[in-house]
Amino acid sequence: MCKLELQDILKLLPHRYPFVFVDKVIDYKEKKYIIAIKHIQLNEFFLQGHFPNYPIFPGVLILESMLQAACILAYKSINILRKKKLFYFSSIDYARFKKKIFPGDKMIINVNIITIRKNIIRFQGNISVNGITACNAKMSFMNDT
Repeated sequence: MCKLELQDILKLLPHRYPFVFVDKVIDYKEKKYIIAIKHIQLNEFFLQGHFPNYPIFPGVLILESMLQAACILAYKSINILRKKKLFYFSSIDYARFKKKIFPGDKMIINVNIITIRKNIIRFQGNISVNGITACNAKMSFMNDT
């Protein structure tokens, strides 16, 4: 099993607080898959307004969590870190939200690479909470070659 703690993740991602949505990587295989975790805390800045008295983790941030996990996998799979290249979100297909995510929930983020072509990576992701699928999507991103 390949694991990454938050300090390792911050060496890979260009994101910083409050926009890091992956807490830990519990397993990955280069060019294949990644399994990561995001704990949803009540004090997250966006929950103050989404929604007062009924805080729900926003769908767009669920997708961002999936993208960040995929980005970590891409950086571990493709040796471009030394070149200071960034990945940019380029498409989303078939995003489905099936369960609300609340403070106290632990999201399990599973991402599988579908294809890697030159500077474009296409992947499929699934986020679950307590074994129940909350979201799945197919997405792609590209690096700034």
